[in-house]
Amino acid sequence: MTEELAHNLRTYRRARGLSQEQLAHRAGLSVGPVRRIEQGTDAVRMETLHAIARALQVKTSDLLVAGAPEPVMHEEINSLSLREIRIALTPAVGLHSPSAPTGEEPDLRLMRRMAHDHAVLYFGDSYKSIAADLPRLIHAANDAVAYYDSGTERDDALIARSETMQLAGRYLTQIRQYDLAHRAITSAVEDARHAGDQLTAASGVGGMCWLLMRTDRFDEAEDIAATAMDLIEPKIKGASADEYATWGGLAMEAAAAAARNNRPAEARDFRRAAGTAAKAVGVAHKNLLRHWSLFGPVTASMKELEDAMVVGDARTVVRKSQEEANLQPQTWKVLGQPSSNDGNRYHLDLARAQVRTGDPSAAMDELTRLDQIAPEWFRHQTSAAATLQEIIKKRRTLTVEMRQVGAHLGVLA
Repeated sequence: MTEELAHNLRTYRRARGLSQEQLAHRAGLSVGPVRRIEQGTDAVRMETLHAIARALQVKTSDLLVAGAPEPVMHEEINSLSLREIRIALTPAVGLHSPSAPTGEEPDLRLMRRMAHDHAVLYFGDSYKSIAADLPRLIHAANDAVAYYDSGTERDDALIARSETMQLAGRYLTQIRQYDLAHRAITSAVEDARHAGDQLTAASGVGGMCWLLMRTDRFDEAEDIAATAMDLIEPKIKGASADEYATWGGLAMEAAAAAARNNRPAEARDFRRAAGTAAKAVGVAHKNLLRHWSLFGPVTASMKELEDAMVVGDARTVVRKSQEEANLQPQTWKVLGQPSSNDGNRYHLDLARAQVRTGDPSAAMDELTRLDQIAPEWFRHQTSAAATLQEIIKKRRTLTVEMRQVGAHLGVLA
């Protein structure tokens, strides 16, 4: 990635007639990051590329090239710990024909119940049980699809496997096992389509969008989200909460991709669509398994602030966190709580905004609280490590909390 990224940046910069110093000034950066990128450095923050793309008036994806995702800087995932999941998702293929499953008829209701229970764990940021049980769930789902060859039972088995694969794909995306995640989410979308369940398939597209954004494929993420939105757009009257929530969730994914790709006008349009869906839902609507959503006005408002953070407008994030009604905990009693994942992500964005607007103490309070309430989720967040590093740079000595959080994130040895 680095050589082509360096080439792309030099090409666009020279075409604009800018020196490295002039580009850095327009992007609100020091000249160091621009020089290091053009020299082929491996450590490039995505927010730095966003700022440079805006200064050059190009899409972020125009600067990027395909390549393997960078490893988690604070913890390398041990591939052996994923061995059983890998075997379940990518079985060995030989010249013999696999035998059909024999024995008792699959219990689809029990299988879906287990998948639902693990989806609850996922939304609660608890991953250990998911990792342990996923191989067995995937094998059971594959056996069920093989057992039924036609009829409504076949469709039910496909939906059960789609739900299991969505769980697998989102978990694997969270821990940055992107190739395995792509395999699982692709299966989830295809199974739901074959069963004729368009909403479940569209929910799988939402998971694919998140995966694509995590691997810097912003154009594709926006495109597939917008296409799915067109196909499942709710009717003006008579649409269900599931329909509005799934459509609104896709709008949020499309907006996030557009914002990160330096397409602010398109991001605003998608955010307005998400807001419309949120108003139609009225209060937080939960369907954790079939449509993988907890969607409502609070979630829509939280996600909108992500766009401000992407473009570096930290003051807007801090101001709206204090002024916007949907972001106040007392309002949640009426509109419903966000998922822990969405809520934690919002507070992580707020911490980054606080440190950049001159309030590192408030930012550290947010990080400490997140480390306490969601430790498994927190340690996978590279932006948490980046925020802590920004706080540390402003300190001569480190507090006990800074050392504890830093040790958990791998920032401090």
